[in-house]
Amino acid sequence: MNDTALSAPVAKKIPQQRTHHGHTFVDDYEWMREKESPEVIAHLEAENEWTSTQTSGLEPLRESIFTEIKTRIKETDMSVPTRRGNYWYFSRTKAGLDYGISVRAPIADVDDWTPPEVGEEALLGEEVIFDSNIAAEGQEFFSLGTFSLTDDGRYLLFGVDNSGDERYTLKLRDLSTGEDLPDTVDGTFAGASIDPTGRYVFYTTVDEAWRPEKVWRHSVGTDSSDDVCIFHEPDERFFVGSGFSRSGKYMFIVTGSKTTTGFWSLEADDLESAPQVVWPRVDGVEYSVEHAIIAGEDRFLITHNQEREDFDIIDVPVADPAGTARESVDAVDEPDSVADPTSIGRPLLAEVDGLRIEDVDAFASFIVVSYRRGGFARVGIIELDAHEQPTSGDTASPFGPLRELPFSRETGTLGFAGNPEFTQTSIRLLFTSMSTPAVIYQHSVSDGTDTVLKRQPVLGSVDLDRYSESLVWASAEDGTQVPISLVYRTDLIALDNGTTTSGTTASARVTDAHEAAPVEPAPLVLYGYGSYEMSMDPYFSVSRLSLLDRGVVFAIAHVRGGGEMGRHWYDQGKTTTKKNTFTDFIAAGRHLVAEGWTSPDRLVATGGSAGGLLMGAVTNMAPDLFAGVSAHVPFVDALTSILMPELPLTVIEWEEWGDPLHDRDVYEYMRSYSPYENVAEVAHPKILAVTSLNDTRVLYVEPAKWVARLREVGADALLKTEMVAGHGGASGRYDSWKETAFDFAWILDVLGRSDVDIDA
Repeated sequence: MNDTALSAPVAKKIPQQRTHHGHTFVDDYEWMREKESPEVIAHLEAENEWTSTQTSGLEPLRESIFTEIKTRIKETDMSVPTRRGNYWYFSRTKAGLDYGISVRAPIADVDDWTPPEVGEEALLGEEVIFDSNIAAEGQEFFSLGTFSLTDDGRYLLFGVDNSGDERYTLKLRDLSTGEDLPDTVDGTFAGASIDPTGRYVFYTTVDEAWRPEKVWRHSVGTDSSDDVCIFHEPDERFFVGSGFSRSGKYMFIVTGSKTTTGFWSLEADDLESAPQVVWPRVDGVEYSVEHAIIAGEDRFLITHNQEREDFDIIDVPVADPAGTARESVDAVDEPDSVADPTSIGRPLLAEVDGLRIEDVDAFASFIVVSYRRGGFARVGIIELDAHEQPTSGDTASPFGPLRELPFSRETGTLGFAGNPEFTQTSIRLLFTSMSTPAVIYQHSVSDGTDTVLKRQPVLGSVDLDRYSESLVWASAEDGTQVPISLVYRTDLIALDNGTTTSGTTASARVTDAHEAAPVEPAPLVLYGYGSYEMSMDPYFSVSRLSLLDRGVVFAIAHVRGGGEMGRHWYDQGKTTTKKNTFTDFIAAGRHLVAEGWTSPDRLVATGGSAGGLLMGAVTNMAPDLFAGVSAHVPFVDALTSILMPELPLTVIEWEEWGDPLHDRDVYEYMRSYSPYENVAEVAHPKILAVTSLNDTRVLYVEPAKWVARLREVGADALLKTEMVAGHGGASGRYDSWKETAFDFAWILDVLGRSDVDIDA
């Protein structure tokens, strides 16, 4: 390997054979997996030096983009206060500081549900409860995980990660004194919680493959060596976690694989009792549980897919949630004994056609349902006090119709945002779209009025009316219509029908792309993900303006494997249908070229993690379609990783990708698309791969091997490794903005827009 920056590093080859199902693959770069090897570290550092040398000419552009981001974001800012108990909790950021400062102020009275208007001056009684900047002092990396409070506000449980490996040290702070207690637990997984009364802490630990497998109970004031394991999940397909209901009356333990879930419950006033199964776990059945109080009776609202792939919601009595048919069924040993849900509960919704139900949230006087309709996120409300209440034994649904909250835009995302109090009388929502900065508002359930609490600030001379968005549809290879969201600056991207011009109102800024396309092809960035049923919903980005202001169109391809169009959209992009994700993305790119939005020499693809697998696959399948590919923490050596059950997350991933270790057909299918194994000697687009040394989800070795192989066939490929970071990259906000600036500068250079002066 070359250890200078005068030429691209050439990784040495040490052939290693890997044989499965009668097929042998020779891997020349598997030696890079030895993370502690000085030779591996030297190679990564040489790659970083080479990348720095090759991009040094972009330094002025990077500085300009960083400055644009920094000046457009309100550095000294605050979140909208959220009530919890007798306090309003919120966070502040201050110019020059990387991290947020968590603060609180007392409520005026018990009926005070209107958050105070917070400015730069402290509120009466305001106190700092956690300053991440102080906690991060002297650390190259800092991530705050758990942040759990008791109902009375006395105790704060927090978790800190200083390496990026997503393993947290838990500590307990007495907010009445500001002192940290001796209670400390190392090596925990994210998602720990303190019980509402402050007696116990519950946390999760991992096995040798870093799979969350055990839930522990820690008694406050005792040594962690005395902690009790209250739940163990031995099945390697399942993660385990725990948490309390919004009502505070129940604690839930949940086990989840990609296709199956199980819930256990404990009453909060008897947390030393044994967890009780809610529904027996059945392969292929996913469900979640929410506690509600209906007509004075404790009920569980269960969102499940036992009968409908896009899920339904029923309510069941807490005393016997699985019905009389359960008869002490063991959750794992007798899974076939679970009753038909319609025989043990009542449907919450009278009509579910066209809805992909995602979640249900219960409050004292109403229920909120989050769902997808027509590809976009929606929210609806059912008021508990407006209808006849259910009683035990009543099989008819007593619930009235779902009242969907008004939604005046064709595109955009409406979401549930920060609603922790069971007795609150309104709900907080967030709306955003590709051209609309996020708006947080409060919806009064009783009278239906909406109050805007905060609009995402965009500073500087930014005229938001100059930005428009479009929704277009591409035809996939099998005829499936794939949606694509686009955003652009109307005074820089002229449409041939003249429907979008500078100065149009926000409500008119969405165009029908079947009626409009750019007068001439524009530089375009196409983003994709397409895995785990994660929906890449349209959203506004301040940093993205630095692309749009240089005449670049930004697009999101909502490919199969995500969840935008319902459960079938996910099912058609996983395991042995995974290639649909890749061909959908290619179809989206080709559609944008055919319709005149862009051209191959003006098109850059980007994605991260599983979206990085997408980047690697489309690079191999359609290298002529893209001028460049930006891949972040890319899962590009997928087959090697999924063949290694000892690696973090591998076994649980078999339900997403298939099990190539034991199934020859899956092995052959993954072998046909895994990016690293399918690099060919063809002309490639320019490639930037960004990774982190301490990433535990997608190991650094995957992009390192991929870039070495790409360079072997003559590709112009760069590798940038964060040497102290995890899956999410740098932890401080200023370093994060610099990472974005680096990526955007490289993209603009590929698109031929690096020397464009902007009118910001």
